[in-house]
Amino acid sequence: MSTVAVAIICKTPAPGKSKTRLSPPLRPEECAEISACFIADLSATIAALTAEGDAQGYAVYTPAGTEAALTRLLPLDFGLVLQGEGDLGQRLDKGIADLLALGHAGAILINSDSPTLPKALLREAVEALKSGDRVVLSPALDGGYTFIGLSRPHPQLFADMPWSTPEVHRLTLERAHDIALPVVELAPWYDVDDAASYALLERELDGLPLSFAPADLARQPAARTAAFVRRRRAAASALPAQAGAA
Repeated sequence: MSTVAVAIICKTPAPGKSKTRLSPPLRPEECAEISACFIADLSATIAALTAEGDAQGYAVYTPAGTEAALTRLLPLDFGLVLQGEGDLGQRLDKGIADLLALGHAGAILINSDSPTLPKALLREAVEALKSGDRVVLSPALDGGYTFIGLSRPHPQLFADMPWSTPEVHRLTLERAHDIALPVVELAPWYDVDDAASYALLERELDGLPLSFAPADLARQPAARTAAFVRRRRAAASALPAQAGAA
């Protein structure tokens, strides 16, 4: 199969269990709502990529039993692959292996916190994976990576990694070097997982430039996320008027 699997690794949104580091500023129910927006927007970007004919979209998801709720957020042609057990590294490794076992020429796993991730970066990643055994990375601003792509399983990249620390990207490069695995590094992007990155998302949706992004990198509209941000702002701006009227 000459297609590349392009997958969101995600948890089906639920209040109190989704994007908890965004509370505050968001309430728990808003965290679940924006998580659903992120998944819907990112999957729409992947669907636009797959329409070009050489990629297939998936969600590598958890928990089991939430398929009906998750599929309501995804394009109709998306596949579902259940996450494995263990830490993030074990789940990433198994997710890559499971997607490659379906016969794809490569597999990309994208975090579910980057609703504005440009399609152009995913296009570059797909092209790189069709060219042989290598790892493709988009570094994240927090020291991790926004997505990782492989054309063959390489468990060494994921084992005993200090996840959620600024060392992840650096250590991944070191491990790729140790096993003589070529690395393709693409432009960086960012994860929306705390108050500071939520503020960055708002600025981006307002059309302000991102200092780390190439000027010619086309923005994704992230329509559902943008609508969420507008509704939340409108509700917040209405509060003083309501308080005055009371």
